[in-house]
Amino acid sequence: MSIYKFSAENYKGETVSLADYKDKVVLIVNTASNCGFTPQYKGLQELYAKYQDKGFEVLAFPCNQFKQQEKGSNEEIKSFCDLHFNISFPLFGKIDVNGDNAHPLYKYIKSEAPGLLGSEKVKWNFTKFLVNRQGEVVKRFSSFTKPTALTRDIENLL
Repeated sequence: MSIYKFSAENYKGETVSLADYKDKVVLIVNTASNCGFTPQYKGLQELYAKYQDKGFEVLAFPCNQFKQQEKGSNEEIKSFCDLHFNISFPLFGKIDVNGDNAHPLYKYIKSEAPGLLGSEKVKWNFTKFLVNRQGEVVKRFSSFTKPTALTRDIENLL
């Protein structure tokens, strides 16, 4: 199984198949605009700019499940990201990453790369999941892991 069997709506409400990212190294991140980790958007954009031409993608999934730190509409979130971080990587529509309404993609990636002590639950915004070119989740990184710390892992997969 791989991430390629899933689809999600982008911030415009258009359905995007994750099969569009086949044969690429992908970093999936749940994001928020009003979080202490929000400055990580800058590091994510830097990684994307550095490795995009080698087959690397960052997929941002806004989520409002952690202290309501992503209250805006999808359009407001996109405007915020453009204004403050000038992101060029794909931004998806707001989703749930935990609970009964968790997006199927997140149910899958959490089961493939459990967190500390085997917990599947995403603990906070900016949890990162690294996916290889075959669509398999290879590693989970906590919110505290800065995007620049992923360089070696990304390069090993490229």
